[in-house]
Amino acid sequence: MLQSSVYAFLKAHKSVFKTRFKRGLVLLSDNYKNAIACSDVAKFLGFETFILPDFRAIFGDDLRSYQEELRAIFTTLKSFYASEGNKILCAPVSTLLYSMPNAQSLQEKLLKVGDSIEFKNFKEDLLHFGYEFVDLVELSGEVSIRGDIIDIFTPNSVEPYRIALFDNEIESIRRFDLQSQLCAKEELESLEISPAFLALNAESYTLLEQSIANLISGNNFLDTSGNSGIMGFGFWCLDEINIGQDLLNAYPFFTLPFTKDFVKEILGFNEYNQQKLQRILESEEVPQTLEYQDFSYNFNTLKDFLEFHKTKSITILARTEAQVRQAGIALSDSAYEIQLGLDIALNILGKESVILSLNTPQKAQKHAKAKILLDELNVGDYVVHCDYGIAIFSGITQANIFGATRDFILLRYLGDDKLLLPVENLDRIDRYIADSGGIPILDRLGKGSFAKLKEKVKEKLFVLANAIIALAAKRELMDGIALDTQKEEILIFQHQSGFDYTQDQIEAVEEIFRDLSNGRVMDRLLSGDVGFGKTEVAMNAMFVAFLSGYQSAMIAPTTLLTYQHFNTLKERFAPFGLRLARLDRYVRAKEKKQILEDLKQGNLDAVVGTHALLNADFKNLALMVVDEEHKFGVKQKEKIKDLSQNIHLLSMSATPIPRTLNMALSQIKGLSELKTPPSERQATRTFVKSYDATLLKEVVMREMRRGGQVFYIHNNIATIVQKKDEILKIIPKLRIAILHSRIPAQDTEDIVLEFAKGGYDMLLCTSIVESGIHLPNANTILVDRSDCFGIADLHQLRGRVGRGNKEGFCYLFVEDFAHITEDAKKRLLALERNSFLGSGGALAYHDLEIRGGGNLLGEAQSGHIKNIGYSLYLRMLEEAIFTLSGNVEQKAAQVDIKLSITAFLNPELIESERLRLEIYRRLSKCEDEKAVFALEAEIEERFGRLDIYTRQFLDLIRIKIIARNCGIANVMNFQQSITFSNLQGEKVNIKADSKDEDDILRAVFAYLKEKK
Repeated sequence: MLQSSVYAFLKAHKSVFKTRFKRGLVLLSDNYKNAIACSDVAKFLGFETFILPDFRAIFGDDLRSYQEELRAIFTTLKSFYASEGNKILCAPVSTLLYSMPNAQSLQEKLLKVGDSIEFKNFKEDLLHFGYEFVDLVELSGEVSIRGDIIDIFTPNSVEPYRIALFDNEIESIRRFDLQSQLCAKEELESLEISPAFLALNAESYTLLEQSIANLISGNNFLDTSGNSGIMGFGFWCLDEINIGQDLLNAYPFFTLPFTKDFVKEILGFNEYNQQKLQRILESEEVPQTLEYQDFSYNFNTLKDFLEFHKTKSITILARTEAQVRQAGIALSDSAYEIQLGLDIALNILGKESVILSLNTPQKAQKHAKAKILLDELNVGDYVVHCDYGIAIFSGITQANIFGATRDFILLRYLGDDKLLLPVENLDRIDRYIADSGGIPILDRLGKGSFAKLKEKVKEKLFVLANAIIALAAKRELMDGIALDTQKEEILIFQHQSGFDYTQDQIEAVEEIFRDLSNGRVMDRLLSGDVGFGKTEVAMNAMFVAFLSGYQSAMIAPTTLLTYQHFNTLKERFAPFGLRLARLDRYVRAKEKKQILEDLKQGNLDAVVGTHALLNADFKNLALMVVDEEHKFGVKQKEKIKDLSQNIHLLSMSATPIPRTLNMALSQIKGLSELKTPPSERQATRTFVKSYDATLLKEVVMREMRRGGQVFYIHNNIATIVQKKDEILKIIPKLRIAILHSRIPAQDTEDIVLEFAKGGYDMLLCTSIVESGIHLPNANTILVDRSDCFGIADLHQLRGRVGRGNKEGFCYLFVEDFAHITEDAKKRLLALERNSFLGSGGALAYHDLEIRGGGNLLGEAQSGHIKNIGYSLYLRMLEEAIFTLSGNVEQKAAQVDIKLSITAFLNPELIESERLRLEIYRRLSKCEDEKAVFALEAEIEERFGRLDIYTRQFLDLIRIKIIARNCGIANVMNFQQSITFSNLQGEKVNIKADSKDEDDILRAVFAYLKEKK
């Protein structure tokens, strides 16, 4: 009744709106969805509408993980205050329970090309606006000042801006791309800098800092210095610095139907301002109407619906003409008033009129926030050198060699042996990644033991690669069952999923259909995170098999996964008459016998089960879907291989596969990836807190109130039972299950299954509940001693919650802030600030990707992987596959350049070592001169004009690339004589005009040019 009531109310007040609500009107809803529905009505009636997002923080919460909502609130309010027309603000109650910033505090600062900037004042203004000063801009609200270049990421822009100065004058303003760091061609005349927090001056800024200090005194939060504290707690102190205003006092307001029920419900929680809630309960309500009613229609029966109401005046709303045509309505049809270009969802039925919208209600848009993936090497990380083995990375160091200064990477080996690696050869090392994060054993220099180890691994890899290729060749020669993928029912099936497929899902389905219909045997791997819709894609394939009259089977490694898949499949397939059964150890013997008999006779169309299925006989099996294949045992894997030789095989995996391995494998196996989260998925809010009993109780009770469950990660088996007693003392009635690696596999499955069915409130476990498991009802995770986990682990833990359409909360507990390392502090802060998949995510993804590559090949190799690390292992595997499949990629020979030329990326030009390292790494991977020139242009654009040392370093990289292409192995000089040696050891000597560095470079380039 919501939209119809608002429609009747606003229609009745339209003529008197200017006089009765001349400053504007506020309508309060119980949630964001209803606020959108209400605004759609107002928009249709010609009002200017503004919507505030749902903001459910509680006074005193750390708001660093609510930045997106605050941003949206401030932007919307700014437009609302500025509007002069008949304006309506639709907002969820929970958002307007606090004071909001006034119009003054949302002012922007305008910069124009040609303006002069007073540097000191400009920096102060940005500080008071809430900007964070960093060396590389990655997130909104950050600014980086390097000499006469200012990079700034204003909160409401999609891309950051780069301002170039000439002395104090603004010379140009351009947007730039976060990934490439390169500017757009188009220059802007001016730039409005909106506050990262609010537009404060020095006085109000100092006052705010004091208010925050009073607010959080006694509480132990992580870093609250500078703008980090203001972002976290500034919003609660608006009234103290006189820039707050209560919108429910400033504007007349009405509540929508159902809103007061919600207010009564939250009154009982004692978390919000009681007087304000009481005032809302006593306020005026939009009356429920009898004149109109809300309705919904089925797209398939739309024609009949319109026919039934043809005597009324019918208005049809649509975004595009295509929607109208799709609904089978002629645009020229005079029976309807068709309004195009309206993105609103509004369906109202009256006695004389019908308003019908062909749009679906809008969902919040997902912004994929890209980060620059620095394959970050930090001092103290373990790395693997592909010739000398495992070492500790100790940063960049300068050394004088042959009378010239150069940058080197310092690697420490066993017995404090040191290796200086020229930065141009940075591509020879990789981060050491292996399973279970154990500490690797360092290699010793000069013993040749690493070379022997590599040889051993290489032999094993050839055997492995051979098996992979043989299997592929065998499948290539077989004729597969061609299935019909063009049937009408498939579209109906997809439409009934109740959501729109993501672009990735659409592509994956198309690729699978191509494989199924071309008469070859399909062998495809579908990878994507849990909850990204792999099962939906697989069901499309199973449905196609069913329509063509064949059977399909889905096999999963655990009973829990089969239970979940079975429920999903049953729900989706039921309307289409597909006969489905489940086969695992919970099925009674008698039923089991019957199921196996039905499969043999062809009385079942599809079956979901554990490895028990591998011994079944089918009448006409056409498709086998295997979930999390790498978790099956070796014998079971063999069985799957035998079974699936002449039928279509689709494997699903929740761990991503590395891109490079993709290339090698794609000649053998089809690969589809799902990388976009479904549109309902919300980011998980992360808080870093010191552990205390009241907080624990509050967090658990808050999750229980919304009917959810909780994970509690306690990574110590010895004290886990003690922990359970401790929690029960705080919350006596809690149903807690304990899980850890020493509990037998069958019991583990029973416990998790019981948890999935809602039998427990909390799962208290060591590091983690199995990754492939989808537990959409558990949406809060608490991590004990979070400072002891690596960023990738924390990231994965956080990914366990917020998978359904509910918002996830992740609390990282720390015993004592005073005693944790700087590094841990940084890690936790990064997680708290980036609720989205930020650089930690990219890094975790990268680790995972590399592990996923290892998993793909089975467990038997893990010993070797431990010795040489995943990255090198995968490099060698790729080479083996390429060599055997006849696509011999010529392994580029290493070129040794020993020219006495001072060349390095100058720290005066690029201050941050992290950025220098990243550029060195990218230069070492350049394959041709074009790539080097592109990087040169980028350096110039990001950091200013190149100095002589930086330019000479780029010249050396070019020499290395040309020499490699000419088959030269070594270039060296002594004073002005220069020697080139080729791969066969033959030498050529030339002389430069003098021993000056530029003369030597000129001579080398001239010689190489001839050779080219």
